[in-house]
Amino acid sequence: MARLRRPLAAFSLVAILGLLAAACGGSTASSGTASASASAPAATASASTSGSTSAAAANRPVRVGMDVDAGTLDPRLMTDTTAYRVTALIYDGLVLLDDKLQPQPDLATSWDAPNPTTYVFHLRQGVKFQDGTPLTADDVVYTYTTITDPALKSPMRALYAPIKSVVAIDPNTVQFNLSKPYAPLLQYLDLGIVPKHIASTDATSLAQHPVGTGPFTFQSWAKNSKIELVANKDYWGGAPTVPGVEIDVIPDNSARAAALEAGNVDLIMSPMSSDDITRLQGESSRITATTMAGLGETFFTMNTKDPILSDVRVRQAVAHLIDQQTIITQIYKGVDKPAVSILLPSWTAYTDTIKQPAYDPAAATQLLQQAGWTKGSSGWAKGGQPLKLVLQTHTEDPNRVQTIEFLQNQFQGFGIQATVKTSDFASFLADLLAGRYQFGMLGGLNWINPDRGLYNSFHTGGTNFSFYSNPQVDQLLDDARSSSDAAQQTKDYQQFATILSQDVPYEVLSYQGYQAFVGNSLQGYVVNPRGNLRSLAQAHLTGS
Repeated sequence: MARLRRPLAAFSLVAILGLLAAACGGSTASSGTASASASAPAATASASTSGSTSAAAANRPVRVGMDVDAGTLDPRLMTDTTAYRVTALIYDGLVLLDDKLQPQPDLATSWDAPNPTTYVFHLRQGVKFQDGTPLTADDVVYTYTTITDPALKSPMRALYAPIKSVVAIDPNTVQFNLSKPYAPLLQYLDLGIVPKHIASTDATSLAQHPVGTGPFTFQSWAKNSKIELVANKDYWGGAPTVPGVEIDVIPDNSARAAALEAGNVDLIMSPMSSDDITRLQGESSRITATTMAGLGETFFTMNTKDPILSDVRVRQAVAHLIDQQTIITQIYKGVDKPAVSILLPSWTAYTDTIKQPAYDPAAATQLLQQAGWTKGSSGWAKGGQPLKLVLQTHTEDPNRVQTIEFLQNQFQGFGIQATVKTSDFASFLADLLAGRYQFGMLGGLNWINPDRGLYNSFHTGGTNFSFYSNPQVDQLLDDARSSSDAAQQTKDYQQFATILSQDVPYEVLSYQGYQAFVGNSLQGYVVNPRGNLRSLAQAHLTGS
């Protein structure tokens, strides 16, 4: 195992591509016909802060340190974690997901499924947008009609593709008509409902000046610095117990940790540097630390349209050159767990018997030779052309930068001419989407179920960075999302994972862990692996 220098920089961004989920709770809705009601959102808890609220309440907003600015505040167009977390405060969805990721009432007080392709939602009455305009079924119809319209170019469109139409039965009733049964639909209806009267007249307005029905109202946004929200005193679920929420963009991990220690922010969360995690865990007298399994993965994507990496044998060889154990142990300090396949351990379809290529340089040599490459004094070549790879990631995450640099050294030592290209995340993402890359490192978050994590990333036509297309994989993903048979879904996803481990458009480095650190002046915030901030509406601040 190679020895590595310790990470010097410390800031990280997790891209979210399989998007998104919300946290909160209520009563469990049964399958088929579901009915529940809630006068106010309830907090869900896998872990939470605690303590007396007898101290004087602080008359200031809750300050949350985030690693990256939001790209948009229109929930239909989100592609990053900050946008997800902020929009969950401004907007409400038809449902909320509880701590078991089950849908509970939000804007919909109840729902019925008279048949497998029809859902009828009954809306909460008396709800108003933050500009005073009443919410109606037309707003729900508009939200889902536009997100499924290719013209909007929503990155989440594939999640809602089975929706054939959305119809307003009356001002308080909405019917979803599906083209086929769609098992995960309810889990995806936490998407914020947008106001038709604003979005239909100015398509870009909500991206910069969001208006929702949620517990907090947008106030201001200083790009790459701060987003300010104030309590919605007229919120249908009751006015928040804090004056507002301030999102402070602090890209550097160590600077974000220092801000928490200094009392300049009240809450920070993954991504975090391992040294900061260890130090903050030792400050229990003033900081509450929570560590849990995350809902995402860190992975390497390979462009299957690239002239070199279009050969599956070359992709398999490259995967065999990734020293996963060294990277996890020495760069990630064991915070994340080594992955064996694309299947997350939290999914019922998970099995450790499906294995992607493991570190094995000898196997890599054999595969390259089978693909017609020969190794000479200058390294591997074919037809007079050297084997060259450009390894890319984003500068916001030092662990990923160091990993790419480590792989560059490993690949070069093996005889591959490897170079490194790093850029800010927005530029990196643009390169991935346009196919201007060979080998990239990033992550996926909020994979609340296999469909959310896999369909959009691997189905032909989705947000498929690897440009991977396999009709058998498409069919398995389609079958799994249409089936209500859990055993059949597990079989489909395991067969999918087996194929993916052979075709290797992705090599998964790790199953992500999730950490949250809360200053003891913030009480009542419910920590959850999605990093959802909704429970801040019921939180309290003590002290000055």
